[in-house]
Amino acid sequence: MIPAPIITRAVTLALEEDLSGGDITTSALVAEGSRAVGRALAKSRLVACGAEVFARVFYELDPGIRVERKVADGAEVAPGTVLWEVEGATRTILAGERTALNFVQRMSGVATLTRRFVEAVPPGSKLRVTDTRKTTPGLRAFERYAVRTGGGTNHRDDLGSAILIKDNHIEAAGGITPALASARRFAPHTSKLEIEVESLAALDEALAAGADIVMLDNFEPEALSEAVRRASGRALIEVSGGVGLERVAELARAGVDVVSVGALTHSAPAADISLDIERLS
Repeated sequence: MIPAPIITRAVTLALEEDLSGGDITTSALVAEGSRAVGRALAKSRLVACGAEVFARVFYELDPGIRVERKVADGAEVAPGTVLWEVEGATRTILAGERTALNFVQRMSGVATLTRRFVEAVPPGSKLRVTDTRKTTPGLRAFERYAVRTGGGTNHRDDLGSAILIKDNHIEAAGGITPALASARRFAPHTSKLEIEVESLAALDEALAAGADIVMLDNFEPEALSEAVRRASGRALIEVSGGVGLERVAELARAGVDVVSVGALTHSAPAADISLDIERLS
């Protein structure tokens, strides 16, 4: 789950953004004592995600409002399915509607796209589908939770959680071998060292220098298969860079260990979800 303080901080900021000037339309049209029930509906097939965030939006506006989860996060649902229900003051529901939907449409979209990638992995394969740090600023915890909800796994959470040496690091350090040597001196004995390479020659140098994980950047199929062969038993192989659904099965068959897909978070289309309100009084 997402830690409660992170949810509250993001929701508070989003509500301030949308309600800093009040809700003049609702104030003009809806009586103070009016009550309603709002039902969040899936308008297309999707993987539901974000129940806690949806509820927190309305709880921040009115701690006494009723919010009910109708499906579990991770459930794949058909169009027309009621995902979540909120009951209380009509003014509160209308004030929180767009903020709540913005969060869950984004999260359900990420979860749905991730599920498609995970389903493309052949049964019995060791290939893991993981995300990257290409996330929406301020919403990383939400999007990473959505990836897990869709069946994927997370890469490093932040720059302090793992050593990943990329091309600019290699340039700054003076090459692959000195970069790995410096990283090994700095890292605790419990840490693995990952490095990005762009050729088979670079792969050989990284393996000789003791890399634990090698990220292959935009390798052609033939070179990729050879890289997997050379690294077998010596290092894990991760593939990154423009990996679409159509390549997942191919990478699995080639023996790749991990595929990291930035598109899971930076390009997932928002899920189609609406909030339909029924007046109660």
